[in-house]
Amino acid sequence: MRPCISKIMKRHPGLRNFSSANGTSMSGILQRGSNSPDLRSSHMGRTMSKMYATSCEKFSADAPKDNPVSDMLADTFGRLHTYLRISLTERCNLRCQYCMPAEGVELTPSPRLLSQNEIVRLANLFVSSGVTKIRLTGGEPTIRKDIEEICLQLSNLSGLKTLAMTTNGITLANKLPRLKECGLSLLNISLDTLVPAKFEFMTRRKGHERVMKSIDAAVELGYNPVKVNCVVMRGFNDDEICDFVELTREKPVNVRFIEFMPFDGNVWNVKKLVPYSEMLDIVVKRFTGLQRIQDHPTETAKNFRIEGHQGTVSFITSMTEHFCAGCNRLRLLADGNFKVCLFGPSEVSLRDPLRRGADDNELTHIIGAAIKRKKAAHAGMFDIAKTPNRPMIHIGG
Repeated sequence: MRPCISKIMKRHPGLRNFSSANGTSMSGILQRGSNSPDLRSSHMGRTMSKMYATSCEKFSADAPKDNPVSDMLADTFGRLHTYLRISLTERCNLRCQYCMPAEGVELTPSPRLLSQNEIVRLANLFVSSGVTKIRLTGGEPTIRKDIEEICLQLSNLSGLKTLAMTTNGITLANKLPRLKECGLSLLNISLDTLVPAKFEFMTRRKGHERVMKSIDAAVELGYNPVKVNCVVMRGFNDDEICDFVELTREKPVNVRFIEFMPFDGNVWNVKKLVPYSEMLDIVVKRFTGLQRIQDHPTETAKNFRIEGHQGTVSFITSMTEHFCAGCNRLRLLADGNFKVCLFGPSEVSLRDPLRRGADDNELTHIIGAAIKRKKAAHAGMFDIAKTPNRPMIHIGG
């Protein structure tokens, strides 16, 4: 064991019981202790967390009567899908354990990935039909060589209001000034620990300092808020929740705590899941003046302000309190497959008909039919864990 890891183990004893995706742990112990907390454990603040629950109001109830969204984007439950997430690549410069299996994944050959022109054409079809927000994901989107040109072309689409990106921040700091010039208007940076040694353990790579530099660069460039995504896992980083909240005190940062979700290869275990109610209790006990922010019906996060803090804190409760009733999200994968639900295994190819010469009417029919098949809600967390799905690196963050 490296000396730096040894010191971290003393400061963070919970790491002794954290098992990685390949069965190893920082302390060499392969099994969690028998006294691991259970999701059924009572939490002092459970009543408070219920007070802060987000209602599942349908987006259609909030839409104006002269809504320009086409029928293509409407499902059978009245949800209008105005948010498209586009994965630009399956490649990544990190190997995060909850995202990529320990043995790695088979990547789609480059010729079978969407080209820049194909991405822009499909994006234009969605935007002209009513999509107002596009988020670029991966893999790691910044490692795509034409990322700047893609941002420039997408930001110029008539009707698009927001061009966002989710990135691990490793190479972001140097590229961000140009990306902002190309129209990137919203930024999410993934960071699961503030401890460099734990970062290296989780990502199987170095780079913690570069991610922190990217967060600071985004703040300096005027991104407000700079969203920081943190997947919370028991025994690994649940002891850092309050440290993450401290990031919001002096900077316009929105820390987003995400419940650990199951995907192929990440060895999801309910014992590693820290539920929203427990995370909220931890924050409430440490910070005063916590105030719930009124969320839009399509919002995935439960958002809070803290008195005296420049930034905000959010919780994404995909596992314990789903937000399916207000879902307005669609996904276009790097290989051209179209996915209407993150946790649903169903996919339909848009790349193949596109390359066969399909016109916009045919593509519109394929997309609309897939959206009409979208279910009212995803399965419960235990059913999701047993449902075949692709690794997150394939789907896109």
